[in-house]
Amino acid sequence: MKTQEECMEIRILSRQGKGIREISRMMGISRNTVRKYMRSAVNEPVNKAMGKKRGSKLDPFQGYLEQRIASALPHRLPAPVLCRELQAMGYKGSERLVRLHISRLIPIKAPEPVVRFETEPGRQMQVDWCVFRRGRDPLSAFVATLGYSRATFVQFVTSERFEVLRECHEAAFAFFGGVPHEVLYDNMKTVVVERNAYGEGQHRFHQGLWDIARHFGFVPRLCQPYRAKTKGKVERFNRYLRYSFYIPLQSRLSQAGLQVDAATANTEVLKWLAEVANCRVHGETGKRPDEQLIIERSLLQPLPARLTVVNNAVVVDSSASWPVEQL
Repeated sequence: MKTQEECMEIRILSRQGKGIREISRMMGISRNTVRKYMRSAVNEPVNKAMGKKRGSKLDPFQGYLEQRIASALPHRLPAPVLCRELQAMGYKGSERLVRLHISRLIPIKAPEPVVRFETEPGRQMQVDWCVFRRGRDPLSAFVATLGYSRATFVQFVTSERFEVLRECHEAAFAFFGGVPHEVLYDNMKTVVVERNAYGEGQHRFHQGLWDIARHFGFVPRLCQPYRAKTKGKVERFNRYLRYSFYIPLQSRLSQAGLQVDAATANTEVLKWLAEVANCRVHGETGKRPDEQLIIERSLLQPLPARLTVVNNAVVVDSSASWPVEQL
């Protein structure tokens, strides 16, 4: 049997484009031996000094992991999600071990570089629709992320009509306990009617949006066309929501023959926001969004009187109180 170094050399020479005959001549070994070690990495020698392979804390859960990964395909379940599930089942190992095992099953793509645009506390909220299903049974999520704290609000809906968008804005402001000075949007049909209608950067917004903007005291802004990363905070959270919340939830329900609906998703997402998303250490800021929200909330504008619909018209209801969420 050849040494590990010789086996490695055979494979490297093969990758360099050298044929079996040339490798055989260079290394002074038979062609059959070269073929043997080129065909499969299984035949590589194992260092006998290593002794018997040690067991892993992950061994009892490997079957479960493979089943969960298969149930979510073609999507990928993040390691933190799977690690939390395993811990609930008694797993005592590290998240790193789970991540390493997943990487062996599914290759990890290198992340694209991103450009960060930071804003001071209370200035900006970024808004977007995260679409999960179209067609006869649609499901989307209204996602709002505060620029400074990265605290995020999510509400699942079955329609993206303007009336729904207005209600989602109210719910977000109540959740955060105040109103930012500006709200950044993409090209939502219920937000912008015509870009640059009155000159460069002067857009024609939906009249209903202007009405709620005046009432709440925020200025609507549009991100640059074809550059959605100018509102990258909410865009990145959309991906986090999809892969760390929605797909794990959907894959669990699908095993029972069920599908995620808006009511179920809204019940579960409030728990997930409170227990996971808004209390995690954020990858960009290095701080917890719920703790940073305490700073940002003091610089948000106060909540005005609530709006209500009477005879198909939106009116102010000064008697209604705001259910402010305490993160």
